[in-house]
Amino acid sequence: MSRAPASTRYALRHATLYRYAAPVDLAAHLLHLTPRNLPGQAVEAVALEVSPVPSYRTEGHDHFGNGVSWLSIEAPHDALEVILEAVVAVGFATPPPSADTPAWEAVRDAASRPEGYLAAEFALPSALAPADPAAGAYAARSFPPGCPVLAGLLDLNARIRRDFTFRPGVTTISTPVAQVLALRAGVCQDFTHLMIAGLRALGLPARYCSGYVRTRPPPGQKRRQGADQSHAWVGCWLGPEHGWVDLDPTNDLVVRDEHVLLGWGRDYADISPVQGILLGGGRQTLEVSVDLVEV
Repeated sequence: MSRAPASTRYALRHATLYRYAAPVDLAAHLLHLTPRNLPGQAVEAVALEVSPVPSYRTEGHDHFGNGVSWLSIEAPHDALEVILEAVVAVGFATPPPSADTPAWEAVRDAASRPEGYLAAEFALPSALAPADPAAGAYAARSFPPGCPVLAGLLDLNARIRRDFTFRPGVTTISTPVAQVLALRAGVCQDFTHLMIAGLRALGLPARYCSGYVRTRPPPGQKRRQGADQSHAWVGCWLGPEHGWVDLDPTNDLVVRDEHVLLGWGRDYADISPVQGILLGGGRQTLEVSVDLVEV
């Protein structure tokens, strides 16, 4: 049986600033910047400010149940600033012992039966996390016949952390999984897409989780403003009895109380924090600052 740990409370601030070389005459934006309320995560307060003030704004939920803000700005502007501030308490349940989870083949098969209807779409390939054969071959080493599904997932999570180097600048968000495999380097989005692609190649449901991870300064140094980052990790299905567990291959962690979840989707494209369509603007620059402070 899983056990819920004591929660950790965070004050979160995520500031996004776009500057445009020429005025934007008209803009429509879709924001995924509202943390989810769900078992293990309670959103105690949240505020989302947009400048300039939108002409139209509405709140709702997308297909996956994530909080979404739709807005349009109909006055000329040369910058867009979006600031999220929230207080979130996090304490996700400890997963069951690996030996108590079913064989990975049983989970694969359950995803195609009625009891797996909520997980089935996450076993299907997507543009940024296809069922890549090379990724599948890499993942398969962690899933010998009859292996308990969580044991295989933990092994794969650790192998990615061990085999790949965190190296910003060598990839983009659209770098194919096959290229990440060849480079053996990338950032959290790359490792997340790689793990998802490998699991999907085996028929196992996996989803892309977007949010934040608490970072700590070196011993004796002050916490750095803006040092915390937007982050990505993998939601893994353990079958209808045990549900989902989140694993962070960048840090080889089981997600418990160091992550704040914004939402999930099939891959990054479903849960990008800020998307937009602009009329005008020309070249643009982007500045992002994230602070996640334990309170």
